[in-house]
Order: sequence, then structure tokens, then C-alpha cells
Amino acid sequence: MNEKSCSFHNEKELWNGQDESMSAGSSPPCDKDNSALLAFRGIPISALKNCSILRALTTEANGWAPGVVSTEVLSAQEEWEAVDNIQPETGSQPSSDQPGQLISFSEALQHFQTMDLSSFKKRIQPTIRRTGLTALRHCLFGPPELHQGLRDERDLVLTIAQCGLDSRDPVHGRVLQTIYRKLTGSKFDCALHGDHWEDLGFQGANPATDLRGAGFLALLHLLYLVMDSKTLLMAQDIFRLSHHHIQQFPFCLMSVNITRIAIQALREGCLSRECNRQQKVIPVVNSFYAATFLQLARVWRTQQKTISDSGFVLKDLEVLAKKNPRRLLKTLESYLAGVSKGQASLLGAQKCCGPHPHSKDLTFTGVCDLLPHSSEGTCLS
Repeated sequence: MNEKSCSFHNEKELWNGQDESMSAGSSPPCDKDNSALLAFRGIPISALKNCSILRALTTEANGWAPGVVSTEVLSAQEEWEAVDNIQPETGSQPSSDQPGQLISFSEALQHFQTMDLSSFKKRIQPTIRRTGLTALRHCLFGPPELHQGLRDERDLVLTIAQCGLDSRDPVHGRVLQTIYRKLTGSKFDCALHGDHWEDLGFQGANPATDLRGAGFLALLHLLYLVMDSKTLLMAQDIFRLSHHHIQQFPFCLMSVNITRIAIQALREGCLSRECNRQQKVIPVVNSFYAATFLQLARVWRTQQKTISDSGFVLKDLEVLAKKNPRRLLKTLESYLAGVSKGQASLLGAQKCCGPHPHSKDLTFTGVCDLLPHSSEGTCLS
């Protein structure tokens, strides 16, 4: 017999002897535990499967049945299992701890250009229906018709305005994240639902509820404003003005209302002349939106407007913008030229002391909240 066999034989004898002594009950419990531990340490792993005591313990464990469990324990167990099964709401949280990649206006626009938007396109009214004297006056004195080759592009703009915000769409989420990070200067993403959106000028924790009348086009306009290097400083200027301690207003809600003005101007043909001249629709609508927002900011600051004036300011702005859009676009060009020459803030320094109020605490009146009046025939450009 070799050395290994002798060693195993001795260990087996030690185990058998320990087993007999435990069965006889001649040793105190403490001594039996210590002896058993020493015996286990000396047995090779491969031999443990032949141990009768281990087999007996395994059999008892397999047949173990729990005793009576209290209702409190069962309730706690159910709550814990429910926590394990909860999945985060799609789009309610950023997909990663790392900040996501910002999205450009052209990339977001391409997303819609490649989608099937036929169901949304059915809802649009590309032009205003005019009858009687109104139609005659528009024909004689109104703006020219939009060129045939530009009408598909116009319809795309109006179709996007019919699309809502879908938090399940990653592109939609990236658009929101980009707007938030550019306006706040944050390097990190945020939840797609939460009170932080009120700080940007939405009325609630979910931006989707504030896009009435403008749809996703309102978010695309904000994206254009913050991602274009020429208009980013303007957006930041207006954003600071919106947090003025006296003249504060909900920035994003105001932007949505200006998008509504741009939509109406497009449908009424007020932008047709400029679109025909540039042979483009989307860039003209974007510039018109930015120019109108700039005009609002200047009126708001110089005339010391407050939130109680919002509806009337927007209504006057709508009439002015439709009447002479070319003039507004020239004003924007002058502003951007000034920015390129190093003028950091053409709106002037703003005093923003005190806490920033949430939009839900402000009584805001938009263009859709005032009594409608006919503005047909006001387009002179």
C-alpha cells in the first residue's frame, strides 16, 4: 500500500472512530463538535460524497419544510418581490450614467424625414381657406403662392407640428436632453420627467403636455435655437431674461407660442415670398421663429413687460410678424452680425436675483388663450 493509500486509510479510521464515539454519546457536545471538525478537515473532498452523515444531512435538508410564517413576513416578501419586478418607465430616466450624445437639428429632422408620417399628414391644413371678398383681397394684395416644388417641404413642417413627444423614441429623448443641457450648461443628462423642466419654463414635469398647437415642431425650434452657434447666445440671453426677478416668464411656453405664430404665418402664406426667394422652407421658418423670439425679448425688456402682459404681447407680435416678416428677418441678421463681432449680450445685463419661480406658479396667457380674431389679409410680404 502506497503512502497516499495509508493516509486515506488512517483518515477513514479516524472518521469511523469519531462516528462510533458520537453514536455512543460518550463525549460532551463541545468535544464532539471539535472532533467532528478535525475529522472533516482530514477527509479529501472526493471522499465526502461517501460519508453517510453528509448524505443523511442532505436528505434531511431536501425534505425540510418551513414552519408557520407570519403575515408580516409574507407581506414583506411580496413587497420585495414586487421591487425586483419593477421596470423603469421607458424614457423616464437616461439610458446610461454617462451623458448621452447631443443631437443636431439636421439629425433630428432627418429622423422625421425617414419616418412614415402618413397618419399625421392627413390632419394638416396646408393653407387657409378663403372665400368671398377675403379670397379676392388675398388674390389681389396678398403674398404670392408658394412654388409647387416647395410644397412637400411645407407639408413636412406642418406634419411634424402634428406629432407629439414620444418618450419611448430615443431620438425624442435626445432632443430633450440636448435642449436641457444647452440651456442650463449641465454636462449630464436628466430624467425626461421631473420638476427640473419647470425651471426651463414648462408648466409641469412632463414637457409633452405643453406642446398643444405646435407638436414636436416646438421642440425642433428650441433645438435649432440652442444648437446653431449663431443663435445659441441669443437663446441664453432670452433664457436669462425669463428668470428676471420682476419680468420673469416661462421660457419654453413662450417658445411654443412663437412656434404657433410661425405655423400660422406659413399656412397663411406670409412666408411664401421669402421661401420662394431662398428656394427653401425649413430654414426660412426657423429664421422667422428666431427673429420673432428676438423681437419678443426686446419688447419684453424695453417696455418692462411682465407675465400679466403675455397674451397681449404675443397677439401684437403675431400681427407684426405676419405683416412684415422680411423686416423681422433683417433684424435677426443684424443681431447675429453683432454677436459675431463680439457683442456678448445685445439684450443687456439682466438682474436675476431671488429664487426662480416655477412655471406652474405663473399665470401665463398664450396666443391660443385669447379671443381669436381674423388676421387674414394682413400679410403684406
